Amino acid sequence: MTSTAQRTLPVRRRLERGAAPWLLLAPALIVLGVLLLWPLARVVNLSFQDYRLRNLLRGDSNYIGLRNYTDILGDRFLWTTVMPNTVGFAVLCVVVTMVVGVAIAVFLERLSPLWRSVCTTAIMVAWAVPALTGTYVFVWLFDPRSGFVAEGLGMLGLFEPGSYNWFTNRWLFYLIALLNVVQHGFPFIAVTVLAGLLTVPRELYEAATMDGAGGWQQFTRITLPAIRPILAVCIILSTIWDMKLFAQIYLMPGGDGANRDVMNLGVWSYTESFGQGLYGRGSTIAVLLTVLLLIISAIYMRVLMKEEEL
Repeated sequence: MTSTAQRTLPVRRRLERGAAPWLLLAPALIVLGVLLLWPLARVVNLSFQDYRLRNLLRGDSNYIGLRNYTDILGDRFLWTTVMPNTVGFAVLCVVVTMVVGVAIAVFLERLSPLWRSVCTTAIMVAWAVPALTGTYVFVWLFDPRSGFVAEGLGMLGLFEPGSYNWFTNRWLFYLIALLNVVQHGFPFIAVTVLAGLLTVPRELYEAATMDGAGGWQQFTRITLPAIRPILAVCIILSTIWDMKLFAQIYLMPGGDGANRDVMNLGVWSYTESFGQGLYGRGSTIAVLLTVLLLIISAIYMRVLMKEEEL
């Protein structure tokens, strides 16, 4: 009936109906194209050039094909330092953030509505703090000479302030970065998972209790299956966010490229472009990071579509 009515509509009327959604979307698409697609196309274009400061001043191009890509992908530094610092650190951040976030969500779900609101507001403050501010707080906390941690360990006789700079150690550097990223990221996970927990029917827990199921069994057999779609989305979003970390690494002592052992893809791209003046090589690294994020985004969209089909 509907298809018959559509066939009887005049061509002009059907064109107007078909154009209406695109007219409504046009402003957003134009803004997206100007702010995202054009810079992205420019970066891809630069990745095929040996583009330096002199090319920028002259306004000319210097295409070299895929040489930047072969150089970057054949660089041992990429596989032994940069990729482990990027991918390995992101995986660790996601695991710890999810564990802490889910634990906090379970704790909040058991509180009264009043205390739940108070605690939720309190932890959201950590999420609202800008990454720049949070990073400087952690730099102060772990200052090896006069930071809170150094002073505390010094009072306990476990560490002499100023005797060792743990920012120069790759593992300790990323341990401090991990604490910074987790404290900034777990509130979003906790609040999101809490919203899912509040939708689980209480009758399921009451029936499980009558059947003799303990707290852990109820969590693994009722809670986790019920919030599985939310967990999947949180994991993928956290992976995307943690994979492209920049400020939390760049602002820490040595993270601006002075210590090459702690470089990740974002910082490497920035230092190659604006530190060394190798804009083509830096653009190539940025393209590789973008491709990595697009793959993860494609997985994210696939998961969302599968959840909608359920």
